[in-house]
Amino acid sequence: MKRFYREVTVEEADGEWRVALDGRAIKTALGAPQIVPTQALAEALATEWSGQGSEIDPHAFPLRDMADYAIDVVRTDRAAAIGKLMAFAETDTLCYRADPDDPLYRRQRAVWEPLVAALEAREGIRLERTSGVIHRPQPQASLDALRARLGTLDDFTLAALQTIASLAASLCIALEALEDGADPAALWSAAHLEEEWQAELWGRDAEAETRRNKRWGDFLEAFRFAELLA
Repeated sequence: MKRFYREVTVEEADGEWRVALDGRAIKTALGAPQIVPTQALAEALATEWSGQGSEIDPHAFPLRDMADYAIDVVRTDRAAAIGKLMAFAETDTLCYRADPDDPLYRRQRAVWEPLVAALEAREGIRLERTSGVIHRPQPQASLDALRARLGTLDDFTLAALQTIASLAASLCIALEALEDGADPAALWSAAHLEEEWQAELWGRDAEAETRRNKRWGDFLEAFRFAELLA
């Protein structure tokens, strides 16, 4: 698609913010007003538009896509969005570990245990850890507390968490990403600890590395999206 606008501006909209192209406010993919809660996010969205050349690259709008998802999908059914996140709580990767006599277990414990323990302390919950891949149910009281916690978050934060949790297979890592001073590289490394372990043992595959780099880029954009909401 050829670029159809000249000027990109950010406007206040009843205490929130929106982007306009040649004075016309942007709408979401489903036609709703694309109004976001912070000026920082609106300015980042504007940068995506102003950075386009004579041809518009539809893949160069990760923040816009997340904003649209928050408005068009999360806002219309928050219960479903929270339900998807709770699925990661019920089978959180960080709670499924190798056998204690396996060298991998020691690395998992060193990297994962501080993250799980921090979540437990913040939320006042207890999570079950297990060895192997057989499902082990989490305490219902802990799941209820996590669901309530998610219910306090706005639509845009929930949208960011869905991307982070799906890429990490962990609600623990997604919620840690919201904490002050969270390190996206450290969280990404924790999420892919087992993948890295296998690469160290058996070597790296070029195609797998390409896919991983793409997912890392998506993870960073979701992390940035959440930061711009703060």
